[in-house]
Amino acid sequence: IKPMDNLHKNHLHVTCAIIEHNGRVLSAKRSETMSMAHKWEFPGGKIRTGESREDGLLREIMEELAMVVSIRRALSPCTHDYGDVTVTLYPFVCGVEKGTPICREHSAIVWLDPEDLPSLDWAEADIPVVRAYLDYLAT
Repeated sequence: IKPMDNLHKNHLHVTCAIIEHNGRVLSAKRSETMSMAHKWEFPGGKIRTGESREDGLLREIMEELAMVVSIRRALSPCTHDYGDVTVTLYPFVCGVEKGTPICREHSAIVWLDPEDLPSLDWAEADIPVVRAYLDYLAT
């Protein structure tokens, strides 16, 4: 009999930033070298042990986009099971504090009007985040 722990697959806890600027929102396209290549996502990344979600988000945005953002609001976490890995996304609505985004890890970044976000081919875990963000805007 195997210990129960072997039955638990990878569960990643990941932050993502919904970065607003001049009424538009930043979306990032995953590069060839990333899992789910060519899918769109909100930028962010894995939360390190001992790191708050907010600190992880600010660090990841600096690493990925070379910019500083301010956190305006947290949205509800969204969990998606990809089969081999489960991802829980912790989305934060953010504003641009300093810098212009530089594509360090992604193959492309675009600023879109919020109503155009659903037209992109999103990573599955990000789809409920897009919906939650549009619902948040509607309130």
